[in-house]
Amino acid sequence: MTKFLFKHIDNSSLIVFRIFFGLLCFLESIGAILTGWVKRVMVEPEFTFSFIGFEWLQPLPGEWMYAYYLVMGLFGLFVMLGYKYRFSMLMFALMWTGTYLMQKSSYNNHYYLLFVLSFVMVFLPANRYASIDARLTPKLVRHSMPNWCRWLFVVQLFILYTYASLAKIYPDWLNTTVVELLMKGKAELPIIGEVLQNKGMHYFIAYGGILFDGLIIPLLLYKPTRKIAFFGSIFFHIFNSVVFHIGIFPFLSLAFCLFFFEPKTVRDLFLKKKPFYDQAAILPSKNHKLISIILIVYMLVHITLPLRHYFFKDDVLWTEEGHRLAWRMMLRTKRGRANFNVVDKATNNSTRINMSDYLTPKQYNSVAAKPDFIWQFAQHLKHEYALKGEDVKVFARVFVSVNGKPSKQLIDPKIDLASEEWHHFKHHSWILPSK
Repeated sequence: MTKFLFKHIDNSSLIVFRIFFGLLCFLESIGAILTGWVKRVMVEPEFTFSFIGFEWLQPLPGEWMYAYYLVMGLFGLFVMLGYKYRFSMLMFALMWTGTYLMQKSSYNNHYYLLFVLSFVMVFLPANRYASIDARLTPKLVRHSMPNWCRWLFVVQLFILYTYASLAKIYPDWLNTTVVELLMKGKAELPIIGEVLQNKGMHYFIAYGGILFDGLIIPLLLYKPTRKIAFFGSIFFHIFNSVVFHIGIFPFLSLAFCLFFFEPKTVRDLFLKKKPFYDQAAILPSKNHKLISIILIVYMLVHITLPLRHYFFKDDVLWTEEGHRLAWRMMLRTKRGRANFNVVDKATNNSTRINMSDYLTPKQYNSVAAKPDFIWQFAQHLKHEYALKGEDVKVFARVFVSVNGKPSKQLIDPKIDLASEEWHHFKHHSWILPSK
Protein backbone atom coordinates (compact mmCIF):
# COMPACT_ATOMS: atom_id res chain seq x y z
CA MET A 1 0.00 0.00 0.00
CA THR A 2 2.83 2.38 0.82
CA LYS A 3 4.40 1.78 -2.59
CA PHE A 4 1.10 2.37 -4.35
CA LEU A 5 -0.07 5.42 -2.40
CA PHE A 6 3.23 7.23 -2.06
CA LYS A 7 4.79 6.61 -5.45
CA HIS A 8 5.27 10.06 -6.95
CA ILE A 9 3.67 10.94 -10.28
CA ASP A 10 3.55 14.12 -12.34
CA ASN A 11 1.17 16.63 -10.74
CA SER A 12 -0.12 18.33 -13.90
CA SER A 13 -3.64 16.92 -13.46
CA LEU A 14 -3.98 18.32 -9.92
CA ILE A 15 -2.58 21.72 -10.91
CA VAL A 16 -4.98 22.09 -13.84
CA PHE A 17 -7.87 20.75 -11.77
CA ARG A 18 -7.20 23.41 -9.12
CA ILE A 19 -7.52 26.10 -11.78
CA PHE A 20 -10.81 24.69 -13.10
CA PHE A 21 -12.12 24.01 -9.59
CA GLY A 22 -11.42 27.55 -8.40
CA LEU A 23 -13.05 28.98 -11.51
CA LEU A 24 -16.15 26.84 -11.00
CA CYS A 25 -16.33 27.85 -7.32
CA PHE A 26 -16.21 31.48 -8.43
CA LEU A 27 -18.91 30.96 -11.08
CA GLU A 28 -21.16 29.04 -8.68
CA SER A 29 -20.97 31.86 -6.13
CA ILE A 30 -21.46 34.75 -8.54
CA GLY A 31 -24.01 32.83 -10.61
CA ALA A 32 -26.14 32.29 -7.50
CA ILE A 33 -26.46 36.08 -7.23
CA LEU A 34 -26.98 36.84 -10.93
CA THR A 35 -29.64 34.14 -11.45
CA GLY A 36 -31.63 35.30 -8.43
CA TRP A 37 -30.96 32.09 -6.48
CA VAL A 38 -29.63 33.96 -3.44
CA LYS A 39 -32.68 36.22 -3.47
CA ARG A 40 -35.19 33.35 -3.74
CA VAL A 41 -33.54 31.00 -1.29
CA MET A 42 -31.66 33.20 1.18
CA VAL A 43 -33.14 36.71 1.18
CA GLU A 44 -36.89 36.41 0.58
CA PRO A 45 -37.82 33.59 3.01
CA GLU A 46 -38.78 34.51 6.57
CA PHE A 47 -36.54 31.66 7.73
CA THR A 48 -34.73 28.76 6.09
CA PHE A 49 -34.95 25.03 6.68
CA SER A 50 -31.45 24.17 7.81
CA PHE A 51 -30.11 20.69 8.37
CA ILE A 52 -31.57 19.46 11.65
CA GLY A 53 -29.20 20.39 14.44
CA PHE A 54 -28.10 23.56 12.65
CA GLU A 55 -31.26 25.62 13.17
CA TRP A 56 -29.09 28.37 14.64
CA LEU A 57 -27.44 28.73 11.23
CA GLN A 58 -29.62 31.21 9.35
CA PRO A 59 -28.88 33.64 6.48
CA LEU A 60 -27.44 37.05 7.27
CA PRO A 61 -30.17 39.72 7.64
CA GLY A 62 -31.27 42.01 4.86
CA GLU A 63 -29.16 41.79 1.74
CA TRP A 64 -25.93 40.79 3.46
CA MET A 65 -26.09 37.35 1.82
CA TYR A 66 -25.14 39.04 -1.45
CA ALA A 67 -21.93 40.24 0.18
CA TYR A 68 -21.43 36.74 1.65
CA TYR A 69 -21.57 35.17 -1.81
CA LEU A 70 -19.34 37.85 -3.31
CA VAL A 71 -16.65 37.16 -0.70
CA MET A 72 -17.04 33.42 -1.24
CA GLY A 73 -16.64 33.93 -4.98
CA LEU A 74 -13.50 35.99 -4.35
CA PHE A 75 -11.97 33.10 -2.42
CA GLY A 76 -12.84 30.81 -5.34
CA LEU A 77 -10.96 33.19 -7.63
CA PHE A 78 -7.96 33.13 -5.26
CA VAL A 79 -8.01 29.31 -5.41
CA MET A 80 -7.94 29.43 -9.20
CA LEU A 81 -4.97 31.83 -9.14
CA GLY A 82 -3.24 29.91 -6.36
CA TYR A 83 -3.04 32.95 -4.09
CA LYS A 84 -2.69 32.07 -0.39
CA TYR A 85 -4.11 28.79 -1.57
CA ARG A 86 -4.70 26.83 1.64
CA PHE A 87 -6.23 29.79 3.46
CA SER A 88 -8.41 30.69 0.48
CA MET A 89 -9.51 27.09 -0.02
CA LEU A 90 -10.29 26.69 3.68
CA MET A 91 -12.30 29.91 3.77
CA PHE A 92 -14.31 28.89 0.71
CA ALA A 93 -14.90 25.45 2.27
CA LEU A 94 -16.14 26.98 5.53
CA MET A 95 -18.36 29.52 3.81
CA TRP A 96 -19.78 26.96 1.40
CA THR A 97 -20.45 24.61 4.32
CA GLY A 98 -22.36 27.42 6.00
CA THR A 99 -24.61 27.97 2.99
CA TYR A 100 -25.00 24.21 2.53
CA LEU A 101 -26.13 23.58 6.10
CA MET A 102 -28.34 26.66 6.48
CA GLN A 103 -30.83 25.67 3.79
CA LYS A 104 -32.01 22.43 2.19
CA SER A 105 -35.06 23.60 0.22
CA SER A 106 -32.74 23.65 -2.79
CA TYR A 107 -30.79 20.54 -1.84
CA ASN A 108 -28.69 19.26 -4.70
CA ASN A 109 -26.14 16.46 -4.77
CA HIS A 110 -23.52 18.69 -6.34
CA TYR A 111 -23.80 21.02 -3.33
CA TYR A 112 -22.85 18.05 -1.16
CA LEU A 113 -20.03 17.08 -3.54
CA LEU A 114 -18.67 20.63 -3.50
CA PHE A 115 -18.83 20.61 0.31
CA VAL A 116 -16.79 17.39 0.45
CA LEU A 117 -14.29 18.36 -2.24
CA SER A 118 -13.63 21.81 -0.80
CA PHE A 119 -12.26 20.33 2.41
CA VAL A 120 -10.35 17.63 0.51
CA MET A 121 -8.68 20.28 -1.65
CA VAL A 122 -7.44 22.13 1.44
CA PHE A 123 -5.02 19.28 2.14
CA LEU A 124 -3.81 18.66 -1.42
CA PRO A 125 -0.59 20.22 -2.79
CA ALA A 126 -2.45 21.93 -5.63
CA ASN A 127 -0.53 25.22 -5.55
CA ARG A 128 2.94 23.83 -6.28
CA TYR A 129 2.97 25.10 -9.86
CA ALA A 130 1.19 27.73 -12.00
CA SER A 131 0.20 29.68 -8.90
CA ILE A 132 0.91 33.07 -7.36
CA ASP A 133 2.12 31.24 -4.24
CA ALA A 134 4.76 29.36 -6.25
CA ARG A 135 5.85 32.55 -7.98
CA LEU A 136 6.21 34.43 -4.69
CA THR A 137 7.82 31.48 -2.88
CA PRO A 138 9.94 29.48 -5.37
CA LYS A 139 10.76 26.77 -2.79
CA LEU A 140 7.11 25.68 -2.99
CA VAL A 141 7.51 24.55 -6.59
CA ARG A 142 7.12 20.81 -7.18
CA HIS A 143 6.49 18.85 -10.35
CA SER A 144 5.18 15.70 -8.67
CA MET A 145 2.63 14.53 -6.11
CA PRO A 146 1.91 11.28 -4.24
CA ASN A 147 -0.22 8.80 -6.19
CA TRP A 148 -2.97 8.94 -3.55
CA CYS A 149 -3.77 12.52 -4.61
CA ARG A 150 -5.00 11.13 -7.92
CA TRP A 151 -6.69 7.98 -6.64
CA LEU A 152 -8.61 9.89 -3.98
CA PHE A 153 -10.61 11.50 -6.79
CA VAL A 154 -10.94 8.29 -8.79
CA VAL A 155 -12.31 6.26 -5.88
CA GLN A 156 -14.58 9.11 -4.74
CA LEU A 157 -16.10 9.29 -8.23
CA PHE A 158 -16.44 5.51 -8.44
CA ILE A 159 -18.44 5.52 -5.21
CA LEU A 160 -20.61 8.42 -6.39
CA TYR A 161 -21.45 7.00 -9.81
CA THR A 162 -21.91 3.44 -8.58
CA TYR A 163 -24.50 4.45 -6.00
CA ALA A 164 -26.18 6.75 -8.52
CA SER A 165 -26.50 3.81 -10.92
CA LEU A 166 -27.73 1.27 -8.36
CA ALA A 167 -30.33 3.68 -6.96
CA LYS A 168 -31.99 3.88 -10.39
CA ILE A 169 -32.67 0.15 -10.49
CA TYR A 170 -36.23 0.17 -9.20
CA PRO A 171 -39.60 -0.26 -11.00
CA ASP A 172 -40.65 3.37 -11.50
CA TRP A 173 -37.31 4.20 -13.10
CA LEU A 174 -37.07 1.02 -15.18
CA ASN A 175 -40.56 1.46 -16.68
CA THR A 176 -39.66 5.14 -17.40
CA THR A 177 -42.44 6.57 -15.20
CA VAL A 178 -40.01 8.91 -13.44
CA VAL A 179 -38.27 10.02 -16.62
CA GLU A 180 -41.61 10.74 -18.32
CA LEU A 181 -42.71 12.92 -15.40
CA LEU A 182 -39.38 14.75 -15.37
CA MET A 183 -39.54 15.38 -19.12
CA LYS A 184 -43.08 16.78 -18.99
CA GLY A 185 -41.66 19.80 -17.24
CA LYS A 186 -39.18 20.28 -20.11
CA ALA A 187 -41.74 20.38 -22.94
CA GLU A 188 -41.27 24.14 -23.43
CA LEU A 189 -37.53 23.88 -24.08
CA PRO A 190 -36.69 25.15 -27.59
CA ILE A 191 -35.78 22.56 -30.24
CA ILE A 192 -35.46 19.55 -27.90
CA GLY A 193 -38.63 20.03 -25.80
CA GLU A 194 -40.82 17.98 -28.14
CA VAL A 195 -38.18 15.28 -28.62
CA LEU A 196 -37.99 14.79 -24.85
CA GLN A 197 -41.65 13.72 -24.81
CA ASN A 198 -40.95 10.71 -27.03
CA LYS A 199 -41.28 7.32 -25.29
CA GLY A 200 -38.16 6.02 -26.98
CA MET A 201 -36.23 8.97 -25.61
CA HIS A 202 -37.53 8.13 -22.13
CA TYR A 203 -36.08 4.61 -22.37
CA PHE A 204 -32.83 6.02 -23.74
CA ILE A 205 -32.51 8.41 -20.79
CA ALA A 206 -33.56 5.82 -18.18
CA TYR A 207 -31.30 2.98 -19.26
CA GLY A 208 -28.57 5.25 -20.60
CA GLY A 209 -28.38 6.85 -17.15
CA ILE A 210 -27.96 3.48 -15.44
CA LEU A 211 -25.29 2.34 -17.89
CA PHE A 212 -23.41 5.64 -17.90
CA ASP A 213 -23.26 5.91 -14.11
CA GLY A 214 -22.32 2.26 -13.71
CA LEU A 215 -19.66 2.03 -16.40
CA ILE A 216 -18.12 5.47 -16.88
CA ILE A 217 -15.33 5.13 -14.29
CA PRO A 218 -14.09 1.68 -15.48
CA LEU A 219 -14.27 2.88 -19.10
CA LEU A 220 -12.24 6.00 -18.28
CA LEU A 221 -9.64 3.94 -16.43
CA TYR A 222 -9.24 1.47 -19.32
CA LYS A 223 -7.00 3.10 -21.93
CA PRO A 224 -8.59 1.58 -25.10
CA THR A 225 -12.04 2.96 -24.13
CA ARG A 226 -10.90 6.19 -22.49
CA LYS A 227 -11.43 8.58 -25.39
CA ILE A 228 -14.85 7.14 -26.26
CA ALA A 229 -15.87 7.39 -22.60
CA PHE A 230 -14.62 10.98 -22.44
CA PHE A 231 -16.66 12.08 -25.46
CA GLY A 232 -19.62 10.18 -24.02
CA SER A 233 -19.15 12.17 -20.80
CA ILE A 234 -19.20 15.42 -22.73
CA PHE A 235 -22.52 14.51 -24.37
CA PHE A 236 -24.03 13.22 -21.11
CA HIS A 237 -23.09 16.21 -18.98
CA ILE A 238 -23.92 18.87 -21.59
CA PHE A 239 -27.32 17.20 -22.03
CA ASN A 240 -27.88 17.35 -18.25
CA SER A 241 -26.77 20.99 -18.14
CA VAL A 242 -29.16 22.03 -20.93
CA VAL A 243 -32.16 20.00 -19.71
CA PHE A 244 -31.89 20.14 -15.92
CA HIS A 245 -29.97 23.40 -15.30
CA ILE A 246 -27.89 21.92 -12.47
CA GLY A 247 -25.24 24.60 -12.21
CA ILE A 248 -21.55 23.72 -12.30
CA PHE A 249 -21.94 19.97 -11.65
CA PRO A 250 -21.69 18.86 -15.33
CA PHE A 251 -18.55 20.94 -15.85
CA LEU A 252 -17.04 19.81 -12.56
CA SER A 253 -17.63 16.21 -13.65
CA LEU A 254 -15.80 16.88 -16.91
CA ALA A 255 -12.91 18.47 -15.00
CA PHE A 256 -12.52 15.21 -13.07
CA CYS A 257 -11.53 13.51 -16.32
CA LEU A 258 -8.10 15.11 -15.89
CA PHE A 259 -7.27 12.38 -13.38
CA PHE A 260 -7.99 9.59 -15.87
CA PHE A 261 -5.74 10.69 -18.71
CA GLU A 262 -1.99 10.19 -18.70
CA PRO A 263 -0.22 13.01 -16.82
CA LYS A 264 1.95 13.69 -19.87
CA THR A 265 -1.14 14.23 -22.00
CA VAL A 266 -2.47 16.72 -19.47
CA ARG A 267 0.90 18.46 -19.26
CA ASP A 268 1.21 18.71 -23.06
CA LEU A 269 -2.30 20.16 -23.40
CA PHE A 270 -2.33 22.69 -20.57
CA LEU A 271 1.18 23.23 -19.12
CA LYS A 272 3.62 22.94 -22.00
CA LYS A 273 6.39 24.85 -20.20
CA LYS A 274 6.20 22.67 -17.10
CA PRO A 275 8.96 20.04 -16.72
CA PHE A 276 7.48 16.55 -16.80
CA TYR A 277 8.12 14.31 -13.80
CA ASP A 278 8.70 10.65 -14.74
CA GLN A 279 10.97 9.28 -12.01
CA ALA A 280 8.20 7.34 -10.21
CA ALA A 281 10.15 7.51 -6.94
CA ILE A 282 8.49 6.19 -3.78
CA LEU A 283 8.69 9.03 -1.26
CA PRO A 284 6.55 8.27 1.80
CA SER A 285 6.13 11.19 4.16
CA LYS A 286 6.89 11.03 7.86
CA ASN A 287 3.17 10.58 8.54
CA HIS A 288 2.49 8.09 5.75
CA LYS A 289 0.84 5.55 8.08
CA LEU A 290 -1.51 8.20 9.46
CA ILE A 291 -2.33 9.40 5.93
CA SER A 292 -3.09 5.81 4.88
CA ILE A 293 -5.44 5.33 7.84
CA ILE A 294 -7.21 8.64 7.16
CA LEU A 295 -7.71 7.72 3.50
CA ILE A 296 -9.15 4.31 4.41
CA VAL A 297 -11.51 5.78 7.02
CA TYR A 298 -12.57 8.52 4.61
CA MET A 299 -13.50 5.99 1.92
CA LEU A 300 -15.28 3.70 4.37
CA VAL A 301 -17.44 6.62 5.53
CA HIS A 302 -18.42 7.43 1.97
CA ILE A 303 -19.12 3.77 1.20
CA THR A 304 -21.36 3.27 4.24
CA LEU A 305 -23.28 6.58 4.32
CA PRO A 306 -25.37 5.81 1.21
CA LEU A 307 -26.38 2.44 2.70
CA ARG A 308 -27.99 3.77 5.84
CA HIS A 309 -31.52 3.98 4.39
CA TYR A 310 -31.61 0.16 4.32
CA PHE A 311 -31.59 0.22 8.13
CA PHE A 312 -34.71 2.40 8.37
CA LYS A 313 -38.19 0.99 8.30
CA ASP A 314 -40.21 1.46 5.08
CA ASP A 315 -39.21 2.82 1.66
CA VAL A 316 -36.81 5.74 1.45
CA LEU A 317 -38.84 7.13 -1.47
CA TRP A 318 -41.70 7.60 1.01
CA THR A 319 -40.00 8.45 4.29
CA GLU A 320 -36.93 10.33 2.92
CA GLU A 321 -34.98 8.84 5.85
CA GLY A 322 -31.44 8.30 4.58
CA HIS A 323 -32.11 10.00 1.23
CA ARG A 324 -29.52 12.75 1.51
CA LEU A 325 -25.74 12.25 1.33
CA ALA A 326 -26.40 9.06 -0.67
CA TRP A 327 -26.02 10.15 -4.33
CA ARG A 328 -29.72 9.50 -5.01
CA MET A 329 -29.91 11.88 -7.96
CA MET A 330 -33.15 12.82 -9.77
CA LEU A 331 -34.78 9.54 -8.75
CA ARG A 332 -38.37 10.49 -8.04
CA THR A 333 -41.04 13.14 -8.24
CA LYS A 334 -43.12 14.02 -5.20
CA ARG A 335 -46.14 16.27 -5.00
CA GLY A 336 -48.16 16.95 -1.91
CA ARG A 337 -50.59 19.16 -0.09
CA ALA A 338 -50.36 20.06 3.58
CA ASN A 339 -52.55 21.66 6.24
CA PHE A 340 -51.36 22.56 9.73
CA ASN A 341 -53.51 23.21 12.77
CA VAL A 342 -52.25 24.81 15.97
CA VAL A 343 -54.15 23.99 19.18
CA ASP A 344 -53.72 26.12 22.31
CA LYS A 345 -53.15 23.75 25.23
CA ALA A 346 -54.79 26.15 27.70
CA THR A 347 -57.99 26.95 25.80
CA ASN A 348 -58.10 24.08 23.29
CA ASN A 349 -58.79 26.64 20.55
CA SER A 350 -57.67 25.46 17.12
CA THR A 351 -56.19 27.72 14.43
CA ARG A 352 -55.61 26.66 10.85
CA ILE A 353 -52.31 27.97 9.55
CA ASN A 354 -52.18 30.04 6.37
CA MET A 355 -49.05 28.48 4.87
CA SER A 356 -48.26 31.50 2.67
CA ASP A 357 -47.83 33.62 5.82
CA TYR A 358 -44.74 31.59 6.69
CA LEU A 359 -43.41 29.88 3.57
CA THR A 360 -42.31 30.71 0.05
CA PRO A 361 -43.81 28.51 -2.71
CA LYS A 362 -40.57 26.54 -2.93
CA GLN A 363 -40.51 25.93 0.81
CA TYR A 364 -44.16 24.86 0.76
CA ASN A 365 -43.41 22.21 -1.89
CA SER A 366 -40.90 20.65 0.50
CA VAL A 367 -43.13 20.94 3.59
CA ALA A 368 -45.94 19.27 1.62
CA ALA A 369 -43.84 16.21 0.76
CA LYS A 370 -40.90 15.61 3.11
CA PRO A 371 -41.21 14.48 6.75
CA ASP A 372 -38.16 16.30 8.08
CA PHE A 373 -39.46 19.61 6.67
CA ILE A 374 -42.89 18.87 8.19
CA TRP A 375 -41.35 18.25 11.62
CA GLN A 376 -39.19 21.37 11.39
CA PHE A 377 -42.14 23.54 10.40
CA ALA A 378 -44.08 22.22 13.38
CA GLN A 379 -41.16 23.18 15.64
CA HIS A 380 -41.05 26.61 14.04
CA LEU A 381 -44.76 27.15 14.68
CA LYS A 382 -44.33 26.05 18.30
CA HIS A 383 -41.51 28.58 18.72
CA GLU A 384 -43.48 31.41 17.04
CA TYR A 385 -46.49 30.86 19.29
CA ALA A 386 -44.28 30.57 22.37
CA LEU A 387 -43.00 34.08 21.63
CA LYS A 388 -46.65 35.21 21.95
CA GLY A 389 -46.97 33.41 25.27
CA GLU A 390 -48.95 30.44 23.95
CA ASP A 391 -48.08 26.80 24.56
CA VAL A 392 -49.45 24.89 21.59
CA LYS A 393 -49.81 21.52 19.91
CA VAL A 394 -49.22 21.23 16.17
CA PHE A 395 -51.03 18.73 13.95
CA ALA A 396 -50.49 18.15 10.22
CA ARG A 397 -52.61 16.59 7.49
CA VAL A 398 -50.32 15.81 4.57
CA PHE A 399 -51.15 13.84 1.41
CA VAL A 400 -48.33 12.89 -0.96
CA SER A 401 -48.10 11.42 -4.43
CA VAL A 402 -44.85 9.65 -5.35
CA ASN A 403 -44.05 9.31 -9.05
CA GLY A 404 -47.56 10.26 -10.13
CA LYS A 405 -49.30 7.57 -8.08
CA PRO A 406 -52.53 8.32 -6.15
CA SER A 407 -52.01 10.54 -3.10
CA LYS A 408 -51.77 8.86 0.30
CA GLN A 409 -51.62 10.30 3.78
CA LEU A 410 -48.03 10.75 4.90
CA ILE A 411 -48.29 11.93 8.52
CA ASP A 412 -50.41 10.65 11.39
CA PRO A 413 -52.85 13.56 11.91
CA LYS A 414 -53.39 12.64 15.57
CA ILE A 415 -49.76 13.14 16.57
CA ASP A 416 -48.64 16.42 18.13
CA LEU A 417 -45.52 17.02 16.03
CA ALA A 418 -44.44 19.91 18.27
CA SER A 419 -43.80 17.46 21.13
CA GLU A 420 -41.98 14.86 19.02
CA GLU A 421 -38.19 14.54 19.02
CA TRP A 422 -36.12 14.05 15.90
CA HIS A 423 -33.98 10.91 15.60
CA HIS A 424 -31.17 10.82 13.06
CA PHE A 425 -30.77 7.05 13.23
CA LYS A 426 -34.26 5.84 14.03
CA HIS A 427 -37.51 5.58 12.07
CA HIS A 428 -40.25 8.03 13.09
CA SER A 429 -43.50 6.28 13.90
CA TRP A 430 -45.60 9.35 13.04
CA ILE A 431 -44.73 8.76 9.37
CA LEU A 432 -47.57 6.51 8.18
CA PRO A 433 -46.63 3.30 6.32
CA SER A 434 -46.31 3.52 2.55
CA LYS A 435 -48.26 0.25 2.09
